Amino acid sequence: MTIAQVSQKYGLTADTLRYYERIGLIPPVPRNKSGIRDYDEESCAWIELMKCMRAAGVQIEALIEYVALFRQGDGTQEARKALLVEQREQLQTRMADMQRSLDRLNEKIALYEQGKMTDQHFLRRTDGEKGA
Repeated sequence: MTIAQVSQKYGLTADTLRYYERIGLIPPVPRNKSGIRDYDEESCAWIELMKCMRAAGVQIEALIEYVALFRQGDGTQEARKALLVEQREQLQTRMADMQRSLDRLNEKIALYEQGKMTDQHFLRRTDGEKGA
């Protein structure tokens, strides 16, 4: 696939795809005999994985490290797993924080919908709200 086709398929600009390759976020993309990038199934799988991980908020540095370890071969499987476990823990923490925020928003919205919201209530915690 050409860079334009991949760009359209994954909703990433050609500049972003080149950047991902340049910084090591995806392994080097195969090139045709003219030197033009020719994205194969494996390249597309890497792009899809990185897009998913970035959407989840996984740090670019961690993903670059993961790709570098992957390229070193099977001897790095434990290190790769450890890196992914650490990123999962960070994501779970962020998700819990977001859930608390969502719960608080829902409490405030419910007060408005019940006609119970006043200026004094806005910053005050309701019975259902926990944490800060």
